[in-house]
Amino acid sequence: MKAAMQAYVDGFNRADPQAIADLYADDATVEDPVGSEVKRGKAAIAAFYKMAVDTGAKLELAAPVRASHGNAAAMAFNVHLNMPEGKARIQVIDVMTFTPDGKFASMQAYWGKTDMVVEP
Repeated sequence: MKAAMQAYVDGFNRADPQAIADLYADDATVEDPVGSEVKRGKAAIAAFYKMAVDTGAKLELAAPVRASHGNAAAMAFNVHLNMPEGKARIQVIDVMTFTPDGKFASMQAYWGKTDMVVEP
């Protein structure tokens, strides 16, 4: 699980949405942020990550990836991006569940408005 989540970060930082989508099961879901519309299936997930990497954002782990004794793992990281107001950092925690063959079954991203810091 830790290796798959590191591959997620690496694929994002290479701006490779297909590499990210390939980590997901065909019927997986993405909810980013939690409370937003859920993206279902590889096509929707690939489109979501294409939009995300096209912003030029980069990910930086804030702590080591955490696994579990079950089928889930979590990681805390910062998203660095440029906004019209200046450089921004979003502090995020992603929780992924896994299929028996090691693909992501679901991803939920926990962050809100107060987790975004803009540097003028």
